[in-house]
Amino acid sequence: MPFDTDPDWPKPLQDAVTAYRTASRAKMDEVNACIKANAEPEELVDQPEVRRGVVRVSGPFSVEAVQPQEFSLDDGATPIGGAPEPDEETFDIGKGEAAMPPAGIGEDREVDSKNADTYIGNMSRLLRLDGVRFPDNKEMKFTRLDPMGARSATIHAEGRWMPPGETDPDPEGRATVCVAFGPQYGPVTAAQVEMLIRAASRRGYDDLLIAGFAFDGPAQSVIEEADHPNVRIHMAHIRPDVNPAMNGLLKETPGSQLFSVFGRPRTALKGPAMDGTYTVTMEGVDIYDPVTNTIDANRADKVAAWFVDSDYDGRTFCITQVFFPDKSAWKKLAKALKGAVDENAFAALAGTVSLPFPAGKHKAIAAIDPRGNEVMRVHRLS
Repeated sequence: MPFDTDPDWPKPLQDAVTAYRTASRAKMDEVNACIKANAEPEELVDQPEVRRGVVRVSGPFSVEAVQPQEFSLDDGATPIGGAPEPDEETFDIGKGEAAMPPAGIGEDREVDSKNADTYIGNMSRLLRLDGVRFPDNKEMKFTRLDPMGARSATIHAEGRWMPPGETDPDPEGRATVCVAFGPQYGPVTAAQVEMLIRAASRRGYDDLLIAGFAFDGPAQSVIEEADHPNVRIHMAHIRPDVNPAMNGLLKETPGSQLFSVFGRPRTALKGPAMDGTYTVTMEGVDIYDPVTNTIDANRADKVAAWFVDSDYDGRTFCITQVFFPDKSAWKKLAKALKGAVDENAFAALAGTVSLPFPAGKHKAIAAIDPRGNEVMRVHRLS
């Protein structure tokens, strides 16, 4: 509803808008008068009194947002722009006119392509310089990492990696690791993961590294359920301040821990019980260690936090239960707050077994490993 009328509008429309605004203002004045007559006055100051020796803890906070639009890095879209432009044959071509898109369409596509190449090139350069950080400060350095360019529409780079301090006996040999980057704006999607797994298996790579700023729930489910016999799949979280869009908002990017690998939660579903309810047990987090070629099984008490969605719909994770098994974190918090944490009150939140819940359409478990990365495990009640 506009605030002002336009002289060109019909007289009945001008009168209707004016009458609406008059009634709206009168209602606002009535509400303000009611508040003034009944609410107790409160003095607001911008210079609060300082009390030394008192620690104030605020929160909790909840950050809500609309899920960003999903992009993929295939031929139909880039990580830079929005939806792909329409095909050229859909343009309205007049009789005798050349079959060419409107002015600017070709230039926009060329700019998007260059932006995507720049983004992938920059990510490849940072990954080659910094390597990949695994839990317990273990890392893998690339002895070489070569961009794929136009040779592949899904895999962006390939190469070889070795633990720090070791030398590659065959630096020019077969590429054993392939790398794919998620969109610059948006999460890695399940469709992209499925294409990458097929491509990595077909090309004979030993390891597939998928690096992204975010992974949506279905993508994590695909990775978690993809028990491929020949390809080891790693989810690597890219630090947000690496994104050029964050330039100037965060601190300067240091030369370490730009890419950190996710683990997989090890959970067990029990039920149904006599009353038809289920429970979930957090047993720990499994993380592949490429340095020793083994699986590190972290205990459940080393998990910072884990969450339960008792009716996961495959798209949006809604938290229904929360637990914090790592009690050492509470000790550190209590020390920082000088004993202000009630250990008995938090004892109920440190469990590794969920509360009983009734069956829903789906169920999902999300865990945060010791490095603070979100990883999800999906259990099907069927």
